[in-house]
Parts: sequence; C-alpha cells; structure tokens
Amino acid sequence: MFRGLVSADSFTGLRALITPISKTTHREVEKRRRKNKQFYSMDDAGRWVRLRRDEQGQGTSPTERKGDNRIQPVDLETIEAIARKLLQRYGVVFRKVLDREAITVPWRDLLRVYRRLEARGEIRGGRFVGGFSGEQFASTEAVQLLRSIRRAPAEGTLISLSAADPLNLQGIIMPGPRLSSSSRNRVLYRDGVPIVVMEGKDLRFLVEMSAADQWQARNALLRRRVPPKVRTYLNQSGSTLSPQSISSLAH
Repeated sequence: MFRGLVSADSFTGLRALITPISKTTHREVEKRRRKNKQFYSMDDAGRWVRLRRDEQGQGTSPTERKGDNRIQPVDLETIEAIARKLLQRYGVVFRKVLDREAITVPWRDLLRVYRRLEARGEIRGGRFVGGFSGEQFASTEAVQLLRSIRRAPAEGTLISLSAADPLNLQGIIMPGPRLSSSSRNRVLYRDGVPIVVMEGKDLRFLVEMSAADQWQARNALLRRRVPPKVRTYLNQSGSTLSPQSISSLAH
C-alpha cells in the first residue's frame, strides 16, 4: 500500500495486518467486543486491489477498455464525466453501486476524481448509506434531500419502476435476491422501500401485507387505475376486504 503496489477500500485491512497476533484471537476479540472497544478484522477490510506498474516500474494504475482488439487508455476527462454522471444518477456513489453499472472504469480511478471534487468543495464525502465499507460521496442536493426525507413522516407513497431503471438496486443495496434489469421485470417501492417485485409473470411480496394491500400493490406495480369508488372503500374497510369483494366492486 505504501509503495503503490496495492490499494484497499479503507485502512481497516492495514490496521488488521499490523495488529499483534495476541490481540486477534477469538477470546481477545470477544473481550474487546463486550467492552465496546474497537477491533480490526480482515473480514471487514473490504476489497484489495493490485495496482499495475509500467515498464519503468512506476505506479500508473491505467484505466483501460477493449475495442477493435486493442486496449486503449481512458482519458481523465472521460473518467470525470463518468464520475459526475454517476453522481447525477444516484446522488450517493460508493463502490457497491458500480455492480449496477456496466462500465469498465475501475473504482480506484473514480475514487481519485471524487476525492479531488471533495477537496474543491463540489461534493460531500462521508457515511451516507449504512452497512457498506469504503468511502462514499454525495452531491450537495442529495445530502439535503436525504436529511429532509429522514425528518418527513411516512406517507405510504407507492412508486412502480421498470427493473431496467437505475433505481432498481434490489439485491445490490437493498436486501434480498437480485432482480435482473429486464424491461419486463418491475419493482414497487413504498416510501423508498421495495415491497413487491415482478420477474416475468411471477409476483413476489417482500413484506407481509393483507389481501387488500396486496391487491393495491399489484395494481400500483402494474400501474392499473383504481376506480375512486374502490379507493374510498379500501380506505374505510382496512384489511378485512377480500380480493373477491374488491373485484366485484371494481366491476
């Protein structure tokens, strides 16, 4: 790492390597955990990347792409354009988000751009999404929006999206199996949380719901219009309404 041979998501792995073996035993780790003391493990170190070196032995870390059976370097201007586009698309960008993208630019090159933008004050760096190691970056607008959403009460807003949409992060950031990015597949969000996915013709409910709520979610997922008469009845009846009675009201 110090000689420019390897890089990592964070310093956790380096701290784990230099920690004495006597403090990495299972008994010592459990003791430090009970006392809420910090301990370092290679399991939490994230990913390690070996940096390429040129013929003169200098660390270069080139970004390359294949085209016409040739390997061409990607210029810094293109890398910065990709980095800005990812920020515009997601608001918050970190390494795991790249699993959703089919780009050949490695995270280490994007990381240099984001660090430079953060030093300029154009973007923010920090810990915006929990459960993921490594550096995270966000646009100023995204930070403000995250803060406002965190304070806002849940309204039960339903949003249906095609699985080909970049917001389909099921199995990447969201828990559960991954939903392939096919235009035939769909995902339904309620207050930003995925509750139903449709893969082909199969519907899978990710949370427990009553029969009436399932019927509403199915219509929202498929973007079917619910008649005002049925919508009013649903608000009054709660979870006691059966799908059969809903169907008879709709007709």
